[in-house]
Amino acid sequence: MDVSAHCAAIVRAGNRDRYLSDLLAPEGVRDDLFALHAFDVEVASVRDKVKEPMLGEIRLQWWRDALRGDHGGSPVASSLALAIARHNLPIDAFDNLLQARIFDLYDDPMPTLGDYEGYAGDTASAIIQLGAIMLAGGKDVGTAEAAGFAGVAQSIARMLASLPLSAARGQCYLPADRLAASGTSLADLRAGQTTDGIRTVVGELAERARERLSEARRSMAGLDKTVLPAFLPVAVVEAQLKAVAHPARDPLRNVVEISPFREQWAIWRASRRGRL
Repeated sequence: MDVSAHCAAIVRAGNRDRYLSDLLAPEGVRDDLFALHAFDVEVASVRDKVKEPMLGEIRLQWWRDALRGDHGGSPVASSLALAIARHNLPIDAFDNLLQARIFDLYDDPMPTLGDYEGYAGDTASAIIQLGAIMLAGGKDVGTAEAAGFAGVAQSIARMLASLPLSAARGQCYLPADRLAASGTSLADLRAGQTTDGIRTVVGELAERARERLSEARRSMAGLDKTVLPAFLPVAVVEAQLKAVAHPARDPLRNVVEISPFREQWAIWRASRRGRL
């Protein structure tokens, strides 16, 4: 398997909506997008591959070094390093992303919604922005605001959809201040006790994601359609939020999974319409 196919396989297995979106990108930049998104899959799953947080931090530091040339034969790192040079991507965006991913390694609660949006900005939004720069031929064509809003919407939707999994691991992505205001403790969340307070907080975050999605759509109105493939995974957010808010769903018991057909339809439709 060549390097491009290797990266594509990682994205397909770990992030289907990004894989489908990358297939709709121009052939000349597709391999670089696969490398970027394979990197994101790899660093987002570090916690699942290590037994101790410190080992995870070592792994994230390895990625910092790898993207500066010391990639140790890693096909993903070597491919992404070439893409960074080819498109003149800002290395500090990768440093910020890797720093944000340290939060994933520990069980500390997310303090506030503002903190969560900062985390989403450094992770999901950054990946969208970097992809847009690639698609624009290495230029920043004013996509930062739209990427910021879109990434927050995408990150919140994914977090709420997979909340049963993170809570079972002892992680707390729901803002601690919102939980406290709703009369819910971290112990309730980690024990899988779906209280009225947890439902309230989930509802509040889902509404924030809808707001950010609307803001992303408005911000994208004047953008060149060349960058659209970077945003296409966000086309799935609306369906995710609808499933998250279903009255019969237990937010700590039922993982939301959008069917492959529905994912493909949402992404294809957005591509054809030229907007989310």
